Amino acid sequence: MERLIIVVGVAVVAVGIALLLQRRQPDAPTQPARYHVPRQLDRDDFEGSDRQWLVAVFTSATCGSCADTMLKARQLAGDEVVVQEVEVSARKDLHDRYGVDAVPTVVLADSEGVVQASFLGPPTATDLWAAMAELREPGTVRSECDRGSPGQSASSSPSSEGT
Repeated sequence: MERLIIVVGVAVVAVGIALLLQRRQPDAPTQPARYHVPRQLDRDDFEGSDRQWLVAVFTSATCGSCADTMLKARQLAGDEVVVQEVEVSARKDLHDRYGVDAVPTVVLADSEGVVQASFLGPPTATDLWAAMAELREPGTVRSECDRGSPGQSASSSPSSEGT
């Protein structure tokens, strides 16, 4: 009987300590992390400053999805578009200058260096192509709002019915 009382006493103390330690742990953050995407680039910091468009892909050698993102972005290169990888260990100065703190970060900038589109994290090839197509020739990519619901063409949207 005496052993039972000792075992129960030790269990009560252990549970009390566990509850006390659990209460002392800080709460999980309530706000998601916010990462910085530059709004303006100095085109002289990058290759092809004479071209109309710059696709700068900020990467890291240790990033698993960065290589795939770079492969997708390279497909955009052409007479008017220069694509440049900005790997953090090779160009930490540019990562710091533009406040890039997450990779991959892809920015599409015009001839003045104004960032017209950006992707934080690995974009799909379709999203990259669509963004560049829309920037080069506005109106070529319809927005989700213009598409209507599945099975409904944009020309038969509710706003055009009954007119």
